[in-house]
Amino acid sequence: MVHIEPKYQVPRDFEGYGEEGFDAKWPNGARIAVSFVLNYEEGGERCILDGDNMSEPYLWEKGSSGGHRDNARYLNAEHDFEYGSRVASWRLIRLFKEFGWTFTTYAVAMALKKNPTFAKALVRDGHEIATHGVRWKDFWDYNLEEDKAYIKESLLLLKEVTGEMPAGAYFGRGTPQTHHLFPEVWKELGAEFLWSSECYNDDVPYWLDLPWENDLPEKDREGMLLIPYNYDCNDGKFHMAPGFGSSSGESYEKYLKNTFDMLYREGGKMMNIPIHTRIIGKPGRCEALRNFMKYVADKPDVWVTNRRDIAKHFRSKFPYQPDRKWVEDARKQE
Repeated sequence: MVHIEPKYQVPRDFEGYGEEGFDAKWPNGARIAVSFVLNYEEGGERCILDGDNMSEPYLWEKGSSGGHRDNARYLNAEHDFEYGSRVASWRLIRLFKEFGWTFTTYAVAMALKKNPTFAKALVRDGHEIATHGVRWKDFWDYNLEEDKAYIKESLLLLKEVTGEMPAGAYFGRGTPQTHHLFPEVWKELGAEFLWSSECYNDDVPYWLDLPWENDLPEKDREGMLLIPYNYDCNDGKFHMAPGFGSSSGESYEKYLKNTFDMLYREGGKMMNIPIHTRIIGKPGRCEALRNFMKYVADKPDVWVTNRRDIAKHFRSKFPYQPDRKWVEDARKQE
């Protein structure tokens, strides 16, 4: 049964920045911030060897036709995930070295624990580690204390494996409370929390007022910075309907270029490119990603960066003020 804590429920917002939009004023006059996000899940998915009652049915090469096995191993699925860990992870490391860019890793803690060499390589090359949960599975029925313990476990395990405490989070799964517990849990650990990407409703970061801070003096309210994520540019659509149409990378490459062109022309926006080792790391698709990266590299005034640096820029340029006062102040300065 789903547990709902009224204290942690945030109202919906259908207006956002409105007709004027919002210019994030990226560093050095950049017209766009481009954020590559690697979802690293291999080894955190469902498998009976890890105590689950079924194999993983979601986001692997056979797609919707793959199915799953109840209370049994499904080697086809297991090996597709292992390809992401064994082969594709290193292909992506080499690719980003070629361009000198860093990405944010949405890291499932148990997955990185099973591939410590890759975990160390991510930190070595300057890629950001963010938490993507302990396991890559649902936990929608946790009570409040279980919820907080799960978040805490993911952070401590990632710190143990990588040597770094994550400053940001994206689970994509959880209870109605999970995503708004982040600032509280980080604070309990005495760690710095910079951003959450548990939203899909904008092309620019924004501050969220936290209802449980309403009774605090304004100077004591901290809010939560949200850096929007997306599904439309997500390579997971190779395994989803309607998806990118086939295993071919060309439709994916074209869609990424179209998205970039629109946001680049508008200016002041950010673009997400969500990728998975076992999906985009297959050679044919990875070449399409490389083509897109070459396209971006040839454009002037583009800031390719990780979410940690996006958060630091936004916090510095537009410090939090309750009730959208930070938006008013930003527009007065224009």
